[in-house]
Amino acid sequence: MTTNADLTERRIAAIPSALSRHLDVFIARAENAELWDIEGNRYIDFASGIAVTNTGHRHPKVIERVRRQLDCVTHTSFQTTPYADYVTVCERLNDLVPGDFPKKTYLVSTGAEAIENAVKIARAATGRQAFVAFGGAFHGRTLMATTLTGKSVPYKHGFGPLVPDVWHVPYPVAYRGLSSADALAALETLFRTELHPSRVAGIVVEPVQGEGGFNPAPADFLQALRRICDEHGILLIVDEIQTGFARTGRMFAIEHAGIAADLMTLAKGLGGGFPIAAVTGRADVMEKVPPGGIGGTFAGNPLSCAAALAVLDVIAEEKLVERAAVIGERLSATLGQWQRSNAFACIGDVRGLGSMVAFELVHDRDPGRPWPELTKRLTQIAAGRGLVLLSCGVYGNVIRVLAPLTISDALLDEGLSVLRQSLEAALKEMEPV
Repeated sequence: MTTNADLTERRIAAIPSALSRHLDVFIARAENAELWDIEGNRYIDFASGIAVTNTGHRHPKVIERVRRQLDCVTHTSFQTTPYADYVTVCERLNDLVPGDFPKKTYLVSTGAEAIENAVKIARAATGRQAFVAFGGAFHGRTLMATTLTGKSVPYKHGFGPLVPDVWHVPYPVAYRGLSSADALAALETLFRTELHPSRVAGIVVEPVQGEGGFNPAPADFLQALRRICDEHGILLIVDEIQTGFARTGRMFAIEHAGIAADLMTLAKGLGGGFPIAAVTGRADVMEKVPPGGIGGTFAGNPLSCAAALAVLDVIAEEKLVERAAVIGERLSATLGQWQRSNAFACIGDVRGLGSMVAFELVHDRDPGRPWPELTKRLTQIAAGRGLVLLSCGVYGNVIRVLAPLTISDALLDEGLSVLRQSLEAALKEMEPV
């Protein structure tokens, strides 16, 4: 029998180490919120393929819709010989994305590709070149997406020169002592000292930073960005790649702030495990790009479009927006209780929005002493006990919980129990001898 160790050796020999190794287990089967590796070991999935399987692994309605599509057509390339589901997906996204104005949508395959196209659209629409993004941001690994990303290692260091005319300002993170006022003051200073706003095509922002540490943007900050963009003719580009499709207790996270974006990038949860992404934006902005200026051979593949339509149906039918809020309350209450206990002085902060919840690990409740070693060890111990976790954060010391929104209460509680036991074990290992 092939083992995880066998495949790890083959992976090391065949695949560059630049593709990071989180766990040395190889998944053979998945169902809803559970995974099984090639050796038959079971795992509760608190990662969802990095916020992709919001509707659970292999949701029956998604699988059935894709199976039907397999019997029809698998590829033609939409811009050469189009098909109906592409149009329907775009229509549904135009209706769902916030904004009381006409919208249009263009489909791509990945989140990074959506970011790249949003930048091109913004430049074409405004005639401007510059962009503002935020420290701690993550927008992808292609060249422009990497430039917009606000974390040096491992995403930017060694890959320069990057794209010019991209500027970063601090993102408000209350736990780090950065308020909305601080971040907005930094943006104002940038405009007064380095970058005139008349040169800015777009401000790119995550309403909850993902890789940056699950930092929710305060509503007043996002509302202020909307006003600033309106004042200076700048496009507000909202990256909902990780936050979208019910994850935060709303269909899209910016709904919590009551604003609309000029352009929104979407991916991950839209396909339920199939690769699909999108840029949805103001129709007048989207129409500024000439024919042929956007496109892609596999963009909006028929199988992925079929999956996306099923995903949108499942979110509505199973009330996953409401379910995300319930899951989030349960997670926040449990983790908050741990944080307040003497046993877990390592939990410095619990934060999130809806079911996008994380906790930050530090030494003795000190925000200035991140504990990435404990974080890494926790993910390893948890995996050994049957729980898949992901870390994140600028300091690598944040554990993010991204369980499928279809997870049962019983399985969620089982996962939290394993998480607690794993954290206790990791702390015991870290105790000084």
